Amino acid sequence: MDKKLLRYTLRVDRILFQKFRYIAESEGRSANKEIEQYLKKRVAEYEKEFGKIEVDKDLL
Repeated sequence: MDKKLLRYTLRVDRILFQKFRYIAESEGRSANKEIEQYLKKRVAEYEKEFGKIEVDKDLL
């Protein structure tokens, strides 16, 4: 597995996730890729408002 990728277990309501998968499929994405898109969007919004988030690259 690529060292850049992190596995993360997400616990979520089943009905909510079924609806989310429906949206992802309608966008031509897997649920995983749709979550990744939401994360990227949210980080970009946050950084636009508060500035770039610096991460410790040694922990990657």
